[in-house]
Amino acid sequence: MFLKNVARMARFNADKMGKVDVARGDAMFAGLNCFEPGQEHALHSHAGQDKLYFVLEGSARVVVGDQEQTLEAGDAAFAASGVPHSMRNTGKARLIVMAVLAPPPRN
Repeated sequence: MFLKNVARMARFNADKMGKVDVARGDAMFAGLNCFEPGQEHALHSHAGQDKLYFVLEGSARVVVGDQEQTLEAGDAAFAASGVPHSMRNTGKARLIVMAVLAPPPRN
């Protein structure tokens, strides 16, 4: 499977963060989290699941554990299993983030 210009798959929702499945295997999942300006993904954690955020477009304020940083396109953040994390679009443009989770979520 090959995917070109993954950011074009983004879907936004005026009421909450949009989500798009990109790829799913037995051991890993990748999806897009799509934020309008001001939208956020509240602080949460995943037991038994690691998560990597990779910013494709836009700017985000990201919390991982007790650390907080602003990430731009090309930046990434990693939250190991059980570590609280959150993300907020602090910019004036849309934010597109690829989220990679291992193992994949159960749906």
